[in-house]
Amino acid sequence: MSEINWRYGAETIDNYLQTLLPAPKKKGERGLDRLTGAMRYAVFSDGKRTRPLLLLEAASCVHFARESKDNLFDLEMSLPAACSLELIHAYSLVHDDLPAMDNADTRRGQPSTHKKWGEAMAVLAGDALQTLAFEVAARIPDDDFWVSAEEPMRHLRVVRLIAEASGLQGMAGGQALDIDWTQDEKGRAKISGKQLAQLQSMKTGALLRVAAQCGAILGGGDEEQVEALRQYGEHLGRAFQIWDDVLDVEGDPEIMGKASSDADNLKMTYPGVFGMDESKRLARESSEAAHTSLQNFQTEADALRQLARFVIERQK
Repeated sequence: MSEINWRYGAETIDNYLQTLLPAPKKKGERGLDRLTGAMRYAVFSDGKRTRPLLLLEAASCVHFARESKDNLFDLEMSLPAACSLELIHAYSLVHDDLPAMDNADTRRGQPSTHKKWGEAMAVLAGDALQTLAFEVAARIPDDDFWVSAEEPMRHLRVVRLIAEASGLQGMAGGQALDIDWTQDEKGRAKISGKQLAQLQSMKTGALLRVAAQCGAILGGGDEEQVEALRQYGEHLGRAFQIWDDVLDVEGDPEIMGKASSDADNLKMTYPGVFGMDESKRLARESSEAAHTSLQNFQTEADALRQLARFVIERQK
């Protein structure tokens, strides 16, 4: 990150998540202990923390674009919203792996949550993580945070945007399209490239887009800056998903920590619709578009530029 070290940011996020989901101290109520265990298993499973880190970096970027470089950025003011995105992401993966969805046995190199804790407990863990996410997102900062009359409305706007990105018009809606828009028995695509882009923009892109957008809002950005970061998140999310699809075909399962399942389930992927070469070109094009979205920012956006390159160079 530019002013915030990436590793420090990830550690700060993990520490905050630990306060939200502390390990059970005793085994008095087995059901609750098992639910907590399943929730912790889903959250603390070697995730990259991309979404919360993106929110924090976007907030930092806008803050330093508007303030003196000597005016330190208060990381903790944006932590609740950042961590709420990680909780939503974690719950979505738990549900995505269920037998009724992708029926995935592994996630990040270890048994998926329903394989470790049972299907019923995995469903409950996902439900509880989702509700915890909005409990956290709605937390009111200390009174010192309200430095202007605009701050409460910014906070409320962030909660609303996170809800929109998670629901019918976002991640959940995208998963519904993913279930219904399949290939035929010969593996031929039944949807167009435009439809695939819509599906992935909702299912995967929505949380990345809203992370950048909400970060800009919490960083005190004006509408032009908020829109620039929203567009950045849109393009970044597309590059991220296309490259994920590429790795599902060409990636090393040992490095990725999961076996390819999309091809087995005849799900829609960019290589399946466009072919591998065109998919890689589209990923590079989306990465470059993310760069272009930051053209009005200076060095404070360098980490975001690096992230746009990283998503199409990573191996997992």
